[in-house]
Amino acid sequence: MLGEYRIAGRRASEIAASVELGVAAGDLAPGELLPPMRELAAALGVNANTVAAAYRTLRERGVIETAGRRGSRVRSRPASTARSSLGVDATPGVRQISQGNPDPALLPSLYEAFAAAARRQDEQPVLYGEAPVDPELARIARAGLDADGVPDGPLAVTSGSLDAIERVLGVHLRPGDAVAVEDPGWAGLLDLVPALGLRTVPIALDEDGPRPDEVERALAAGARALIVTCRAQNPTGAVITEPRAKELRRVLARHPQVLLVEDDHGHAIVDQPLHPLAGVVDRWVLVRSTAKAYGPDLRLAVMTGDALTVDRVLGRQQLGPGWVSRLLQRAVVELWTSGAVAPVAVARAYGERRDTLIRALAGRGIEARGRSGMNVWVPVADETGAVARLLQSGWAVAPGARFRISTPPAVRLTVSGLAPEEIEALAAAVASAAGLMPARSYG
Repeated sequence: MLGEYRIAGRRASEIAASVELGVAAGDLAPGELLPPMRELAAALGVNANTVAAAYRTLRERGVIETAGRRGSRVRSRPASTARSSLGVDATPGVRQISQGNPDPALLPSLYEAFAAAARRQDEQPVLYGEAPVDPELARIARAGLDADGVPDGPLAVTSGSLDAIERVLGVHLRPGDAVAVEDPGWAGLLDLVPALGLRTVPIALDEDGPRPDEVERALAAGARALIVTCRAQNPTGAVITEPRAKELRRVLARHPQVLLVEDDHGHAIVDQPLHPLAGVVDRWVLVRSTAKAYGPDLRLAVMTGDALTVDRVLGRQQLGPGWVSRLLQRAVVELWTSGAVAPVAVARAYGERRDTLIRALAGRGIEARGRSGMNVWVPVADETGAVARLLQSGWAVAPGARFRISTPPAVRLTVSGLAPEEIEALAAAVASAAGLMPARSYG
């Protein structure tokens, strides 16, 4: 067991890092059995719970896998630690609905927007020392936030929502701090938190968003930050409703020291109203990305929050990239002001595909979830088997393991590119692959 390699560390983050270094260097081979937790704890002179936390972090990052009494081993593909690696390759003839992409037919043309931004750039070149946020973009973004009831605060622009969340966590938290995250939740976020040396605390959710009792439990146990999705939650499509927002605000009011991060993932592609939670804690941010409405390659998100947090993010940003290209910001302004995307029409298109699929599944005894956005979450008894059987039927779907920590098995279906005539065939294939499932909540 382990040969000559010696795992080191006194803290969970240090032990996990030691194992990762051994894997990266090739000293810990794929399939190698790790010491039992109590045995390693005794060797390191630490509590067994510390080793358990380290192993949990390694499992979440995809470095190791645990098979009950058979112990924990280095994964057979340890280099593929990102959850995005848990994908399904669609061979020719297989319909790809696993990647979570928007419908290209609903994305706007970017040509005119960038041409107009380039003309303005020629007339008014952006030089060093200028404000990092384009004034017109700030004005339009702030007006939209005000209309949605988001508390007043300064603005920052980042290279997408995950970049914003990473920067916010980085300016407030230290390695080892606990972060409460939705389970199931966004794969990129579930990778990011442990990659920063932070500890994930899963919180269950239902169709109305994070459950208040779960949030209370996580915050009372010492979670330093809470990250929630306002609308179009990935992968379940959950939406924080007004009654749920009131409940969550009451919970947060009892923990004013927690850092609140709200990801308005569904902005401009959903028709459900926003019910922000900000206003009851001292440190908070709300992030809006352009990815789903205007295309994933348009790497821009607008963030607002309390003055201290935004100031820290902007200060740290200046030490790295400095700012997000003002040319890109001006192109987004052109897209916003030209009405290139009609949110109501986009929301209707995704909603019709999503609701039709959910009804078709319900007619076959399959309970699926998807209140908003472009994804449908389907519980299954055997996740690996369901993915394999669907692949054989001509459908590449996303395994739920990419998105969950401790919630039951499921698969995610992205409806954005589905044609109406495909939905019945997909529902039949899912019913055949998944079998009848008992009703249950996400967690």
